[in-house]
Amino acid sequence: MSSHAEHHGKGRSLVALDALNVFMADVRDGLGPFLAIYLAAAQHWDAGRIGIAMSVQGFATVAAQTPAGGLIDRIHAKRAAVALAALAVALGVVAMAWWPTLPAIIAAQAVIGASSAIFAPAVSAISLGLVGHGRLPRRMGRNEAFNHAGNVTAALLAGWVGDHVAKVGVFYLVAAMSAATVATTLLIRRGDIDYALARGAVPDGGNGASFRIASIGALLRDRRIAAFILAVSLFHFANAAMLPLVGQKLTDGKTRGVASDMAACIIAAQVVMVPVALASSRLIESWGRKPVFLIGFAVLPIRGLLYTLGTHPYFLVAVQLLDGIGAGIFGVVGVLVIADLTKGTGRFNLMQGVLATAVGIGASLSNLMTGFVVRARGFDAGFLALSAIAALALLFSWWAVPETGGVPRREPSTCRPEEPGMARRLAREIVSAP
Repeated sequence: MSSHAEHHGKGRSLVALDALNVFMADVRDGLGPFLAIYLAAAQHWDAGRIGIAMSVQGFATVAAQTPAGGLIDRIHAKRAAVALAALAVALGVVAMAWWPTLPAIIAAQAVIGASSAIFAPAVSAISLGLVGHGRLPRRMGRNEAFNHAGNVTAALLAGWVGDHVAKVGVFYLVAAMSAATVATTLLIRRGDIDYALARGAVPDGGNGASFRIASIGALLRDRRIAAFILAVSLFHFANAAMLPLVGQKLTDGKTRGVASDMAACIIAAQVVMVPVALASSRLIESWGRKPVFLIGFAVLPIRGLLYTLGTHPYFLVAVQLLDGIGAGIFGVVGVLVIADLTKGTGRFNLMQGVLATAVGIGASLSNLMTGFVVRARGFDAGFLALSAIAALALLFSWWAVPETGGVPRREPSTCRPEEPGMARRLAREIVSAP
């Protein structure tokens, strides 16, 4: 069967994967900021207890990400892993709605955080197992587009439910999204997934029954992987604190309209991410991974500098649109680079977990550092510090991170005056001639 015919034959599974990305968008983050709003407004918790409750999920996710990636590599039941993780999230949010006490919410947040670490590597593995490396750029662009569309839809629904139905209704909305995630996951046909390909393995011998699995030590010694992980850590070190800092700048001296302004920042960026993810997946095929990746890095220091130029909510929301470019590109290219670097190793999902851990560490350091800078020097100093780190990340990525996918070969063409690029190639030949 040709690859095109085989891809067409998996149509139902690919449509189910689209739907999975829509519903999973709301599930993998749990309640997010809506939990803080509920605990403050409905349960009258103080800021200290809310901070503890909100931080537990993040710590649990970071701790679970690398083991979750290794687990997804080892098991065939990748669909079941997604379904069980979604079920755990549903049980966690319902438990918090029924027992809004500090011990219960800490336990539920820990379960939700650990479970959410399963989603990203499992869905990427299923995607690779369905379409292969050649079609993965388009597939990841499609995954990210549906995921961001799901985030926008979920944010709008949660806002409406919380304002017009009941604040606790957001908990049940996430539970319903979890049930839909389970249903769409099971619609993906198990037989359509190549499980060796899904972990980035290649046959080890002629019978195709066994596969070569690289040692973890060999992966850690690969300088390309180390450079990419460090670049990603620097990117999120510069990026993670920007939106929370914008939120603080919006609230400075205001008592009304803050929630709406913050929601506008989040939704605006998510809307931009949809076309950016789709465009990135196509540009990669003609430009390669690295140029597209560097665009995402280049936007970040510009965004940080622009934040220092105004305080009007409309201006800040407009600048936040740039976040959609960086995040939209990273969501596609990050997975592709890991797929390239781990091709044939059988460790694709493990390294995705390592990448996610690096993202979490970078984000944590970002918020920690920025808090001290803002307290000492103010908001603009915080944005300038983040912009400086972003510029460092751009330079490091340009210098140290290699092109991993290559640029598609172009057919040789005859020398025609009107051919694009011919003059440039001719000039190079003249300059290099003895």
